[in-house]
Amino acid sequence: MEQEAAVQRKDEKNDFTQGSILKKLLLFMLPVLGAQILQAMYGAVDLLVVGHFGTAAGLSGVSTGGQVMNLVTFVITGFAMGVTIQIGHYLGEKRTEPIGPLVGGAIAVFTLISVILCFVMVVFARQIALLMQSPAEAVDLTAAYIRICGAGIFFIVAYNVIAAIFRGLGDSKTPLLFVLIACVVNIFGDLLFVAGFHMDVAGAALATVMAQAVSVVLSIIIMRRQNLPFHLHAKDIRFNTEAAKFAHIGFPLALQELLTQISFMALCAFVNALGLSASSGYGVASRIISFIMLIPSSLMQSLASFVSQNVSAGKEKRARKAMGCGMLFGALIGTAIVLFIWTRGYLLTGLFTNDAEVIQCGWDYLKGFSLESIVTAFLFSFNGYFNGHDKTLFIMVSGIAQTFLVRLPFAYWQSIQPNASLTRIGSAAPLATCFGIVLCLVYYAHFNHQLKQKKEN
Repeated sequence: MEQEAAVQRKDEKNDFTQGSILKKLLLFMLPVLGAQILQAMYGAVDLLVVGHFGTAAGLSGVSTGGQVMNLVTFVITGFAMGVTIQIGHYLGEKRTEPIGPLVGGAIAVFTLISVILCFVMVVFARQIALLMQSPAEAVDLTAAYIRICGAGIFFIVAYNVIAAIFRGLGDSKTPLLFVLIACVVNIFGDLLFVAGFHMDVAGAALATVMAQAVSVVLSIIIMRRQNLPFHLHAKDIRFNTEAAKFAHIGFPLALQELLTQISFMALCAFVNALGLSASSGYGVASRIISFIMLIPSSLMQSLASFVSQNVSAGKEKRARKAMGCGMLFGALIGTAIVLFIWTRGYLLTGLFTNDAEVIQCGWDYLKGFSLESIVTAFLFSFNGYFNGHDKTLFIMVSGIAQTFLVRLPFAYWQSIQPNASLTRIGSAAPLATCFGIVLCLVYYAHFNHQLKQKKEN
């Protein structure tokens, strides 16, 4: 009886179709944000330890290799969002029977993806490093980082899929526990392999893989002991119709993330061409940016779960209010971030290195990028709303337009100017996001017109 009551309380807590919108959104979002902060600390700790106990070339190697890993992680997260959204729909419809086959289909699909990624990253690590225009002194180190992370890619993929499943169920705290464990292990591994054994870049990559492996093993043990609202059978682990459903939602998001991250890799290549200090400074700034972007990113993921449940429950007005709450909260935090970067940004870049030139280069880039922390709150809240409605194709098209019509052309143009300014190169991101917001406003008006016509008919 007590166990049934506990399960009922958990279901009510994870039900986004009733209660205070802001309270439930923030209570769900904060663990998502916490998990993302800890996950971002993998790369930050790698860079921090290598910056103080390794070499300048090692710093560039971790920075460039980290860009590659960001691409992989964001693409996997985007694709796994399809699982989160589809589970949210089933919960909104009060149907849990299809969730088991959905999870089984996800296991089959992401296992295949892991095998492909492992082969590409291990076999073609050096070619990827050269494609990234890694400075000559750092090519071998960058390749080593990519190769080691590629060998352990299964654990990196598995964590993100498990987290997507729990967030779809309305549980954002359990993934936070998983990543907390991994973060502690990663810090220990970095200090042991880099500071202790002086393994430089290889040690940082090894620590990251080891941390993810421990996290995945423990998460599976925890999952088996929880009273989940679905049952997974061996026969469910196959390429089934549920896999096709989440792939239909997740593929446009994954493709958008792929192209967006490729654009940031191209941006990294533009900056690498400016020299080792600029490359290292951009790498430091990128790690800081990975933290700055966590608030709008966690908003987007949380809104996707929140909106999908309410849409399936027929509560469209509540879904729109949730989007507005996300915009307001994100913009307020973003404004504080902008003020701090412009007045004390050097304190952030100085955490990663003692090289004065690298500190200044990183701060210069952050100044140009800083406005992104405000405008992305609006863009990603729109994206979370549209994702919850399965309008992921628009998100993909919008992302591609932002990347290839604004961000890349502007950044490249600024990078080839005499005495190229890292601040101006950094401003390409918020400029592209503003363009994306305009596209979202137009589509939002069109989409709501369609909803009204559908309701009238």
